[in-house]
Amino acid sequence: MMTDSELLHYARQILLSDVDVDGQERLKQSHVVVLGLGGLGSPLALYLGAAGVGRLTLVDGDTVDETNLHRQVIHSQNSLNQLKVESAKERILGINPWIQVDVIGAHADDQNVDEAVASAQCVADCTDRFATRFLANRLALKHQVPTVSAAALGVEGQLTTIDPRDRDNPCYACLIPDVPEVEPTCAETGVLGPVVGTLGTLQAVEVLGVLLGWPDRLVGRLTRFNAKTMEWKSFRYRKDPACPVCGSAAEL
Repeated sequence: MMTDSELLHYARQILLSDVDVDGQERLKQSHVVVLGLGGLGSPLALYLGAAGVGRLTLVDGDTVDETNLHRQVIHSQNSLNQLKVESAKERILGINPWIQVDVIGAHADDQNVDEAVASAQCVADCTDRFATRFLANRLALKHQVPTVSAAALGVEGQLTTIDPRDRDNPCYACLIPDVPEVEPTCAETGVLGPVVGTLGTLQAVEVLGVLLGWPDRLVGRLTRFNAKTMEWKSFRYRKDPACPVCGSAAEL
């Protein structure tokens, strides 16, 4: 049961017929693992916490740097040299003290996030590393947990959802089979702050949609955004029967 203070906090959200009290209770009982507290994870974690997701597990091994602050809006000058997960936890609980925020102050690997993913209802992949995206994909399939994955660089970004609860759905490896030989980063090529903010916010919407059971999620669909032209493009991708992660050969 929610307290009067919680009901007041969520009042405008509960008014929505797509949420209402039952949906709000569903969010309160949900657990989301957030991989990365940078430009994407900043708005995502803030909005999931403010919206009332009952438990968040924040995973990131980096500390806050001056160069982060033009886009990683969950942090501040007072957070410099602090672990991003600790800075983010403090900010989230300052907005919504009625939720639980756990932190893992290390980069995600098979050991340190496996247990958290196993108990989660959704994973939000907000990292800039392909290795972590493939890790999130493997754990999603292992534990049958939906994963919302976003990426942004320069003035462009993209978003998709992996939902292994239906075996006919494609996984991340169906979309991108191999780790690229060259993996550009924003430290090398730059990034426009509002671009990662836009993608991270939409990622939060997608996670809430998954938790609330809304239909027509971004499963098997990649949505791309170009800030320079202000254009959205979307295309569908299918399950690859020969996929080494989710295809028939992987099941042998």
